[in-house]
Amino acid sequence: MVRKIWITALGIGLTASGYAIATHEGHEHGTVRPLAAWDIKEKIDGKVSKGTAAEVTLEPGQAGAAHRHPGPVLGYVLEGEYEWAIDDQPPKVLKAGQTFYEPGGCLHRVSKNPGKSKTRVLAWVIHSRDAKDLVIPE
Repeated sequence: MVRKIWITALGIGLTASGYAIATHEGHEHGTVRPLAAWDIKEKIDGKVSKGTAAEVTLEPGQAGAAHRHPGPVLGYVLEGEYEWAIDDQPPKVLKAGQTFYEPGGCLHRVSKNPGKSKTRVLAWVIHSRDAKDLVIPE
């Protein structure tokens, strides 16, 4: 059942945005491997919640399209370099072992591998259980 929820939720979102496999300057945007989905006991803003995790892999030069998430995102760079920016903040290049946080609904405007080797990022999205899309294209 968890797998079915993952495939449905991510399948829609992944085709449309940052985690998406899409085109930008002729490059595919990477791949996403669903890892886990957990129901959260505590309510967030009065709604039952879920935590969803995925591993995002970007080859050198790959970049995602601007997007938003329905809740906060906690990220960890597993391998390589990850250029990341939200809202009007300047881009940062994060290296393996570094983390990032995105407030729910903010604009994730830069998601790119600026390096010469593969980048892998672990991302957790905390969202209401009834969220239809985990990635909302801008």
